Amino acid sequence: MDGWNSHPLPQIVKTWQKINDVNVMKKKDKVVERILWSIALPGFAQILNGKLFKGILFIALEFMINVNSHFNEIIRLSFIGKIEDSITQTNYQWLMFYPCVYFLAMWDAIKDAGGGKEPYSYLPFVFSACFVTIGIIYSSKITLFGIMLGTVWFPMICVIPGLIIGFFLKTIIKKRMYN
Repeated sequence: MDGWNSHPLPQIVKTWQKINDVNVMKKKDKVVERILWSIALPGFAQILNGKLFKGILFIALEFMINVNSHFNEIIRLSFIGKIEDSITQTNYQWLMFYPCVYFLAMWDAIKDAGGGKEPYSYLPFVFSACFVTIGIIYSSKITLFGIMLGTVWFPMICVIPGLIIGFFLKTIIKKRMYN
């Protein structure tokens, strides 16, 4: 035997590492990956970007807001269709902080991953945070087609107008800047 170095396994491992290395990942793939990790839990993407302090801070903020607003219980009750119970469990004073932390963490992760270079790229995130916060405020009062959506589903729907208005304003402002 020639030893471990002549075995094909180390070469396969090196090739796999090269293919999957974050440093050789295309920028767009890296940005998408960071968005997805940030959606999973604010702070994860910052840790992947090597920003440990920011990552731990976002995770701590998320945890603190989550626990104090009873967000996991609200999500659980919403998923099993107990919307009225989820509304009763909601601590609105804490939950209203969540959208700003959530969307700021996403924006920060994208910037650190090399995205968001276009002027006004932050607008969809800012407007989504605002609309989701407003959605939380009105979530116990508004029904869609006679259905109460509550503090999980209604604010999630509010992301859509936030994104639309944010992208629309970004486009309008950029056109006016360059004309």
